[in-house]
This record gives sequence, structure tokens and C-alpha cells, in this order.
Amino acid sequence: MKLRKASALAAAVLALSLTATACGSNDDDEGSGGGGSGDGDSLTIGIKFDQPGLGLKTPEGDYTGFDVDVATYIAGKLGVSPENIEWVEAPSAERENLLKRGDVDFIVASYSITDERKEQVSFAGPYFMAHQDLLMRAGEGVSNPDEINDLTLCSVTGSTSAQHVHDDFAPDAQLQEFGTYSECLTGLESGAVDALTTDDSILAGYAAQEQNQGKFELAGLELSDEPYGVGIPHGDTELQEQINDAIREMEEDGSWQEAIERNFGPANYEAEEAPEITETS
Repeated sequence: MKLRKASALAAAVLALSLTATACGSNDDDEGSGGGGSGDGDSLTIGIKFDQPGLGLKTPEGDYTGFDVDVATYIAGKLGVSPENIEWVEAPSAERENLLKRGDVDFIVASYSITDERKEQVSFAGPYFMAHQDLLMRAGEGVSNPDEINDLTLCSVTGSTSAQHVHDDFAPDAQLQEFGTYSECLTGLESGAVDALTTDDSILAGYAAQEQNQGKFELAGLELSDEPYGVGIPHGDTELQEQINDAIREMEEDGSWQEAIERNFGPANYEAEEAPEITETS
């Protein structure tokens, strides 16, 4: 496990102040971001910034969503308080790079566990099971996968969603990629695309937003199983075990269910029970 201490600059300032005087203040080793206070460990965690219900950065600078709650709970079990967490945006296309470069300690960002991804990074969990679906304009839904062939699908760069639908269900469907789900939603509203495809949990979060209510609806197609895992550096079995233990505790003490109801309840989204943990060393 790679917990980040206070920055080198803050440590140097503290050392100089202790040399100069025996009554120095602790103010200089307080990080201005999420880097911690120097009195304990801190964590840098990757999340999504634009996924309502899962990982969202609000205009006020707060972070909300189920993934944020899971990450905060895990951090607490690792001895890190919420104020010592630095949140880093983890776009789908950058998640592996963030872990391989060491820019984050772990990632909780609707990160589906796949064999291909496990060649580059490791996972703990899963902590949630989603299913791929379509979000469409209200009244324009489809009733079966064959009808998807006539649609232009949108998903985000680095996500497997649109390609999965194209390869397994609708080879004639047109694919359109944008950098974020919010851009896809704008394209859906304007008519540039016919459907946004990704996990039903993500789609439900968008559909439930006040400004979107009545505009969009889920097709109700379970096109795949998407087990969400916590992305960690490849081969870090110690961190994997610690996170798995934290996930189990979150489920057992009721915090997991509380987070589900808090984040998905307003969307009338019925999540499955917590999945069995499969990612072990």
C-alpha cells in the first residue's frame, strides 16, 4: 500500500523551523490541497467528476456519489480521514495510466473488472454489480437488442460499453465517442446521437437529475454484467487484501446499503445485493 505523507516541501519547512526555534508552529506543514497534515497518512484517490449518483464534483467543490462514499469508507479503514483525501479526476481513458504512473493510490470510478484491464492493473472487490443499458429520449425507447442496429450510440473514450454493444448485439449500429458522459448527454438531447450506452447505474444518475427528469428514460435492457472493482497498482496484493476487508466491513455494518439508498434512491434504481468478492491474491 502506498500512502502519501505530507509533501517534501512542507517537510523541509518544518525541519528548518524546528532547527531555528524550539517553539515552532505546525501551520507550515498543513497541506493546502488534499495532501494531509503531516501528522498522519493521506491518500490520493481517483474518481469520476461528472457521474451523478456515483462520482460528481459539485459547483461548490464538494464530491458526492456512491463511489465517493465507498472510497471514503475504505480510506477510513486504512486510517485516513476524509480531510486527508485528495480527489483526482479519473476519466475512463486515463485510469490505467493514473495507476501505472503512481498519480493515485487507488481508483473507485465505475471501473468494471475485465481480463484485459487486469493485464495492466489489479483490482479489489467487486463492490457493486451494474448492467449495461441504453439511455434514450423519452418515448423513443427500444424493446429488444436488434433495434439497436438502427441507432447511433454514444459512449466515452476508453469505455468498453459502445464497442460491446456493437460487437455482441448490433453490428450495424454507428458509434460516437466523446470525452465525458456529460458531452454524450448533450448530444442525446440535441439529437446528434440516439442513445447513450453505459452502465444502468450511471444512466439512472443522469436521468434522475432535476434538469433531466422527463427528458430521458432507460431502455431496460441488461446487455452485460459490470462488476465494479477498486483499481490498484498491478500486483499490490497487500493493498488488495486491505481494501477487500474494508468492502466486507462496509457491507456487514450496513454502510453499503445506506450509501445505495442515499445515492440511487431518488432515481428509483434498484441495485442488486453486494456481489461476492472475487479479486484475491
